[in-house]
Amino acid sequence: MGQTLYLECDTGISGDMMVAALLDLGADQEVLQHALDSLPVQGFEIKISRAKKAGLDVCDFDVKLDAAHENHDHDMEYLYGHTHGGQSHEHEHGSHDHDHAHGHHHEHRGLPEILAIIDAAAMTDRAKDMARRIFAVLAEAEAKAHGVPADQVHFHEVGAIDSIVDILAVAVCLDNLDITETVVPCLCEGRGTVRCQHGILPVPVPAVANIVQKYQIPLHITETEGELVTPTGAAVAAAIRTSGRLPERFVIRRIGIGAGKRNYENPSLLRAMLIEAQGSAPGMPRDAEGGRQAVPASETESFRQADCIYKLETNVDDCTGEALGHVMDRLMESGARDVHFVPVYMKKHRPAYELCVICGEEKVSELEQIIFEETTTIGIRKIPMERTVLKREADTVTLPCGELAVKKCTLPNGQVRRYPEYESVAKLAKAQGISFWQMMELFYHAEEEDAGGAESDAEAWL
Repeated sequence: MGQTLYLECDTGISGDMMVAALLDLGADQEVLQHALDSLPVQGFEIKISRAKKAGLDVCDFDVKLDAAHENHDHDMEYLYGHTHGGQSHEHEHGSHDHDHAHGHHHEHRGLPEILAIIDAAAMTDRAKDMARRIFAVLAEAEAKAHGVPADQVHFHEVGAIDSIVDILAVAVCLDNLDITETVVPCLCEGRGTVRCQHGILPVPVPAVANIVQKYQIPLHITETEGELVTPTGAAVAAAIRTSGRLPERFVIRRIGIGAGKRNYENPSLLRAMLIEAQGSAPGMPRDAEGGRQAVPASETESFRQADCIYKLETNVDDCTGEALGHVMDRLMESGARDVHFVPVYMKKHRPAYELCVICGEEKVSELEQIIFEETTTIGIRKIPMERTVLKREADTVTLPCGELAVKKCTLPNGQVRRYPEYESVAKLAKAQGISFWQMMELFYHAEEEDAGGAESDAEAWL
């Protein structure tokens, strides 16, 4: 079942903090170790331990490098000594995110080399996709900062082994916890300057500033002198964020806290929560005063009231079909949850199409820009909407010819429905040399058999 993650970034976010928080939430350490052992890179080992921060028992994730790959990026004197007359902050050994080099030997990898590492890893397809997405966000931000194409960016810091491990570990843990929705209301950043591979840069560093600008993530500058949000942390937040607003009411299912390696005025901690929205479906009973009546948990667990989504609408009467198809592809690739066209007649009886886009609040500006760029419209209607979403989970149905992936949904009355995934049906049908509809018929027969109906004759198709 897909889970909703809430990230509380009051003291920043970094790659190692994110991994630690997810492990503290219950991500499987053995699954993570197996994935990292499969990486075609050497020179590192990981350590997962407990630490005390501000009196709290928290999880710590540390990537330890051998002498040949050590970059000493934990050196607070190096990072901040230039602003404190040689006096460093009080600090512990370790880095906040391994994002800053110390001038030692550092392997430079471009995006193609990093993607090859991801392809070779023993990770699920979903985890690999997530890792690619995070690196794509970073590549775009670094490319903008340095004025080069994204495929020519060489990640001085992010291409280092420890940072690659952090990002792949985040992807593995998110997949293992089945995180499908992530709420990130705000990123809290420090102020001042920090020494990086390219010299002394202002906080937030350019890559972080580019990411929060591109993905419209709210940023709060605190009074803390120092870098709280690293490029890796910002890229992770941008890649997985599906909402910036918490549900009106929710319950906390689990809490995890990840430790940072730097100590500022406030300890570096990332708190992550697995939450479940609580709300009422349309038509739920109300009491005499019009308030919602309480219902048993068993009845409310079958659905959840999602946070606000947006519908973008515009009418277009002078675009070709090819242009409309192209804008649909761009919108979906950029994070729209759904895109569709409705034939309409406009004034003077002109035939036209109404373009409808469903998206999260954080995607509104980006998708509006695409619509303006790719169509001839000069205005877009923007409508906030609430929705009720059924509880759903990935499942499989065993057929005589193999496993078919399905989406399992539970209605408020407890009724269960399964919907075959198109890609799985098409792949299995092709492998068996039968039509798509014959494979669907096999599925329907299997469902009848599970429901106690007539004995399936599915094997007759094969």
